[in-house]
Amino acid sequence: MFTTTRKSAILNTCCLNDVLHGVNISINNNVVELDYPFKDPHKFVNIVGTCNGLVCIAIDEDRIVVIWNPSTRKSHILPYSGKNPLWSYAWYVSYGFGCIESNDDYKVVEISCRFEHTRNDFSETCIRICSLKSGKWKDINGDFRFVCPLDEPGKFSNGALHWAFMAPSKDPMSNYSWNIFSVDLANETCGEVLQPVYDEGHTDLTLGTLREWLCVLCNYNDIRADVWVMKVYGVKDSWTKLVSVPCLSHPRTYQFPVPLCVSSDGKILLHIGKKLIVYDLKSCSFSDDRNFDECYEVCTFVDSLVSPPMPISGLGDR
Repeated sequence: MFTTTRKSAILNTCCLNDVLHGVNISINNNVVELDYPFKDPHKFVNIVGTCNGLVCIAIDEDRIVVIWNPSTRKSHILPYSGKNPLWSYAWYVSYGFGCIESNDDYKVVEISCRFEHTRNDFSETCIRICSLKSGKWKDINGDFRFVCPLDEPGKFSNGALHWAFMAPSKDPMSNYSWNIFSVDLANETCGEVLQPVYDEGHTDLTLGTLREWLCVLCNYNDIRADVWVMKVYGVKDSWTKLVSVPCLSHPRTYQFPVPLCVSSDGKILLHIGKKLIVYDLKSCSFSDDRNFDECYEVCTFVDSLVSPPMPISGLGDR
């Protein structure tokens, strides 16, 4: 498991099993600070995602995206996408990382949204995709208008990346509605995932992956959050409510929880605010690890000896 801390350049790793089962965790015990590519104490690092032992990280200030294997220390830097510099505050950028098992390729998707201050709205969206094998970016066509920035990285499941976002609602009684946007990595096409039938009163959605399932966590005004999993990808009727998680004693810390994993013995790991929370499905109780009070980003990871595929052509100038 990887975490970034309030010290924005620090990337730590620790054993997921220790977190799930309450083993004492500390820097001196079983938490390791990693030396990742382009590490700089003055620059932010973001965890985009992991796949087959490879980790995708982004260095915000330099617009650098790197595919890296922490086990072998081999890495591969993506070419500059050539779109919408991050230093322009009018642009919001989100990345996603996944793989195509059939041809052993890995792809990164970049979604850029330009904010129009005079309209208080997002007026332009650019979606690009880069294959590690080709080493080139190209545009993806899609008629999607994002109303709020996609703060979370894309969640990879069943060959596609997914984001939760707000867009103009088709319901005349509501201006905006939550949607699940998807990018199929093999076909390089955009789509929308049909959602479960929620109860009335939900305020926001966050996405995750639990085992092989796409997961939605639906928040109800800091009262509870319902965890849904899609048992058969692309089939709306296969959405199954896994559990309803009650709100913590401090509601303000409960906004935008992110589901990370579920263990075989019924424990769900959630990233809530800056904390890691474990909810036990059997005892219906919470436990939190105060050694992780400053987690800004978290993702799960499995060691491997996979090397980032190198492009057929050169990477070009950055």
